[in-house]
Parts: sequence; C-alpha cells; structure tokens
Amino acid sequence: MDAVKYELIKKSNESKARLGKLYTPHGEIETPIFMPVGTQATVKTMTPEELYDIGAQIILSNTYHLYMRPGEELIKKAGGLHEFMHWKKPILTDSGGFQVFSLSKLRDITEEGVTFRSHIDGSKHFISPEKAVNIQNALGSDIMMCFDECLPYPCDYEYASKSLDRTIRWAKRCKEAHKDVERQSLFGIIQGGMYRDLREKSVKEMTEIDFPGYSIGGLSIGEPKEIMYEVLDYTVPLLPDNKPRYLMGVGSPDCLIEGAIRGIDMFDCVLPTRIARNGTAFTSHGKLVVRNAAYAEDFRPMDEECSCYACRNYTRAYIRHLIKANEILGARLITIHNLYFLLKLMENIRKAIKNDSLLEFKDEFYLKYGYNSNSK
Repeated sequence: MDAVKYELIKKSNESKARLGKLYTPHGEIETPIFMPVGTQATVKTMTPEELYDIGAQIILSNTYHLYMRPGEELIKKAGGLHEFMHWKKPILTDSGGFQVFSLSKLRDITEEGVTFRSHIDGSKHFISPEKAVNIQNALGSDIMMCFDECLPYPCDYEYASKSLDRTIRWAKRCKEAHKDVERQSLFGIIQGGMYRDLREKSVKEMTEIDFPGYSIGGLSIGEPKEIMYEVLDYTVPLLPDNKPRYLMGVGSPDCLIEGAIRGIDMFDCVLPTRIARNGTAFTSHGKLVVRNAAYAEDFRPMDEECSCYACRNYTRAYIRHLIKANEILGARLITIHNLYFLLKLMENIRKAIKNDSLLEFKDEFYLKYGYNSNSK
C-alpha cells in the first residue's frame, strides 16, 4: 500500500479546480496547498513552530543541497529529516535534478546519470536515478520525486524529445530502486517542454509506469505565463483524477489561482521567502517594496487586511528600518507575512472551490491586487 493516498472531495462546477485531501505518514494535507521551501532543512529564518502557527501543512526540502551538505548519511543517523530539523508534519523532497542542471556549470549527462561539480567546492559527483532515490530514502521524506532531466527554455523539439525519452527510462529505474513504498511515496514527473505531443506522450508513459502522484515539471523556467497556462490546459486533464497533481516551482499569487482553476493540487516556490529577504511583501493591494523611502514614516502595518504576527505588531517604517540596517528580524518579519499571505490565499481558494465561487474570487482578488482581471 502506498504511503501517500489522495482523496478527491469535490470537483468545481465552474472550472477544473478540485478540493482534496492527502493522507501521509506525518499527517493529512488539505488541497490545493502551497508548500514553503526549506532548501537546506530550514525554511529560511523560520522555526517549525512559526510555520505551524501560520498554517503550513507540508514543506519542501532539497535533495541536491542536503546531499552536498551535510550529507544524507548524517541525516539518516539523526533519525531522518523530520528528526534532524524538528519538523513533525509531512515533507516533500525534490530529486535534485533541477539543481544539478541549473547550478552546475560543468555537467555531463549520460544514460547512466549525471556527473557534475559541486557549486560549493568544485568537487566531482555523480547522481543516477538509483542514487537520487537512495538519497531520498535516507532523508525519509513522505513524498519523493523521480530523477529527471530538466530542459531549458527555449528548447528545440529534437532535444526535448530525446530528453523526455531519457526521463521516462529514468522514471522506470527510480520506481525499481524505490522499495519502501509504505513509508515513502515516489511521484513521477511530467516533462516534454512546451510541445503538446511530448507532454501527452509523457503523461501516457508515466501513468503506465503508475505512480501515486504526478508533478508537472519544466514550467516556470522563464516562459511567458500564457504558455505555462496553455501547457496546463492540455496536460492536467490527461492526469488521473484519483492522484495528486503538483506544479513545481510556482508561487506567485496569480499563478496559484490560475493553477488551482486548472486542477493543480500542490505548489511550491522560493518566491515568498526570497523577495522577503530583499524587502518586498505581498499585500492585498499588490506587492509592497518596504525598503522604499516612501515608507520611512509610514506607521501602518505592511497589509492592513492581514492578521499575521508581523502585521499585528509592526509598522512599515520599523520593518523598513530593519531592512536598511541589515537586521535579521526584518527578513524574518516579511518572511512570516509572505508565507502567511500565500497560505491564507490557498485557504480562501479552497473555500471558494467548496462554494463554487473560485472564478468570482479570482476577479475580486485580481482587481484588488492590481492584476488585469481579464489576463489568463
């Protein structure tokens, strides 16, 4: 029996959106959900208790980074990633594929796997599909990802086609290597670039291999949002109804809404934490660049409609001061707020799906936030 199971609770009457529940060894998750990213076994600046307080149900951690430092064997000795980082809820680990392809300047892809140099010290490493699975087994995450080849954007058809075939072969090897299916679930990854026939082929082949969930990779890598939405429009309906669907690397408010409308259940992105460290906050009325001089004497909260810890207790002027002075608390407060904002957005999306009012919710949110409501 698979470690992670998905229950479809309701389909929207007005879009492809759906309400569901994921059952994992470390608890239940209401979907659609946003997953804060804890790249190196920490969501930057946040304690687990603070993440619980803002409503985080599951976090993502990064196989590549944890393999490089401190090493999966050390984490295994500590009792696994949950024990190591003192996190009691579910964890999803990516396979490390994206980082190997994006961070490593020197890499050599063969049928066996990828040889690459560390971004830390230049040392030489090799990750195969089997090794990616073994690393994630040692980490002990609830949800694991297959090792895949990540295409750049743009990418020509011939290379995209060859790459997809290799990703499919690697997926079979990942499934073969993954033994402890009652403790961890392995998701397949849909690739194929921006080519419809390749995406369709990917879904067909991956669903035949049969995974307990599917992620859609190779999007949010620089292509226009309209292209991403188009790929989702023709890809998501092909995926099985009884399995969760995860859109990798997507976290802007508009993309979360548009993804949910198209039937996506899970999202992750470093965006909310990364822009927080640069002094930028999400608010009900659009992005707020707190570090700007305009807020030097602004004694309102970052978002007057938000009830997170930061907005209940601190002003724009104070947080601007912290950011300008390079004080860690500034980044912490905006991180708390940004993650709370997106998790609250997902909660409101779930309520809207339940009430069959997601399209109306989208229009109201877009109008207030400053997006063009007619934009896809």
